[in-house]
Amino acid sequence: MNQHDPQNQNPQNPQNPNWGQQPQQPQWGGPQQQPGWGAPPPPPPRKSNTGRNIGIGCAGAVGLLVILGIFGAALGGDSDDSTGKDTTAVASKDSGAGDEKSETSKKKEEAAPESPIKVTAKETAFNGSILAQNGNYTSVSVTITNNSDDTIDVNPLYFAITDSKGTKHASELAADENQIDTVKLAPGENVTGAVTGKGKFTAKTVTYTDGLIGESIRADVS
Repeated sequence: MNQHDPQNQNPQNPQNPNWGQQPQQPQWGGPQQQPGWGAPPPPPPRKSNTGRNIGIGCAGAVGLLVILGIFGAALGGDSDDSTGKDTTAVASKDSGAGDEKSETSKKKEEAAPESPIKVTAKETAFNGSILAQNGNYTSVSVTITNNSDDTIDVNPLYFAITDSKGTKHASELAADENQIDTVKLAPGENVTGAVTGKGKFTAKTVTYTDGLIGESIRADVS
């Protein structure tokens, strides 16, 4: 058995003294410069979008305000128009209702039947009785005509005189010698007599009330 002599190596397979050793790798993290290349250029600066974003936001806010203003004006105009139309319509209706009421009142007054009891009055001189305290009285000559189908009562207490200033004077009993009588008037009958009020005044109207609480009839003093 032949021993393997290291000196008798195959000249065709000479042993490499570095055979089996791993080549050395460059350390990580260190700069690796390639031959012929310089340092890498710095990255370009980034552009800021702050100004552009602010401009877009302001333009959007202004546009929104303009749109809101247009809608507000349109709504306000419609409200005013509708209010005006409603007011005009209501005013027209109220005016028409007032005219109708006025016409109705006039028709009722025109259609109201005349009282069958007729009262006329005229100025007359006061003719004092022995019961009059002095001559400070005013008398009016009154005529009552019963054109109704019923008998009516006539009494000096059923009369009152209103003067030109609107003051009402009650009838003074037995002050004038020609005082109207207390009588019952049958249908078709009439009576004339003086109605007297206390004080000196200008008589304007005379009012007769049938039975004190019955129908009142007024006549102008001529």
